[in-house]
Amino acid sequence: MQIRDLIPWNRNRDATTRSESTDDDNPVALLQRDMNRVFEDFWSRFDRPFAGTNGALTGFGPTTDVTETDKAIEVAIELPGLEEKDVEVNLTDDVLTIRGEKKHESEDKRKGVYISERAWGSFYRMVPLPPGVDTDKASADFKRGVLTVTLPKTPEAQAKVKRIEVKAA
Repeated sequence: MQIRDLIPWNRNRDATTRSESTDDDNPVALLQRDMNRVFEDFWSRFDRPFAGTNGALTGFGPTTDVTETDKAIEVAIELPGLEEKDVEVNLTDDVLTIRGEKKHESEDKRKGVYISERAWGSFYRMVPLPPGVDTDKASADFKRGVLTVTLPKTPEAQAKVKRIEVKAA
């Protein structure tokens, strides 16, 4: 085995090595195959960071968009199925923290059938903020499952914005 075989992005995942296909009775070859499988499983987690959650709320990462204009910074976070009371927004001088929690219980009683289900999940996002945010004028709106936090910039920070003209080369 060569060192390049250990690097996940340099190997063809579908191809088998010569030792794997011919040495099925060799215990060392079997151990090597098992170790290769362990390393492949480990590296594949980086390709799919939320793999294994099956869309469950536990451990999920809500989509967050941060945009900046001349006058404000806007943070939009998608929170389907949550309500205003499920979300907490905190702001310090340099960090915006958004936390949420969802609890779901359902019960179905029919003739001869009783189904009870519970689900719980939480998340938090910390967004670092640049200097010049006017924390006293910050606002948060929740509409159709999307939380939008608007953080206006101070007049001093707005004055520091300088446009640079882009010219064709």
